[in-house]
Amino acid sequence: MERRKAIKGLALTMGALAGLPAWAKSWKPSELPTQSFLKLDQAELLSVIVEAIIPKTDIPGAAEIGVDKFVLTMVTDCYDEKTQANFKRGVDKVASESSAKFGKSFASLTQAQKLQILEGLQAGSSDDKAFMSLLKNHTIQGFMNSEYVMTNITHYEMIPARYHGCVPVK
Repeated sequence: MERRKAIKGLALTMGALAGLPAWAKSWKPSELPTQSFLKLDQAELLSVIVEAIIPKTDIPGAAEIGVDKFVLTMVTDCYDEKTQANFKRGVDKVASESSAKFGKSFASLTQAQKLQILEGLQAGSSDDKAFMSLLKNHTIQGFMNSEYVMTNITHYEMIPARYHGCVPVK
């Protein structure tokens, strides 16, 4: 009887591993669903926040790649309602802090002012720290796993860390 369970478990594992390459491909912003627990203005603010975390330089910024949609999808699909409510409060708090400190919307602040707001939240209450940790982790994850980064920045090596046996010693 135990052998049947073991063989069944092994067969299910092998079937799951066979489908893994199709599941683990890099994501594209157009493939992400648009359902969200955030309102439209909060989603637009989230786009500005992720752009403040990873701004545009000689490579596209996080918002240009569509990381805000990735973060929103991750929080919507993978977290409970309590975490989603805390995330929503965090986005609202970014807006309220920017208007309280600088009298402007978060989108119209300079990069230094945006970082000041975000760093203030990082040093704030436990809910603010949880929001910032979740936001930063998923922003980095979404950016590093985006199609742009995977195709243009990182390069696949079949076997990294080569062995060079005959290297002249100086």
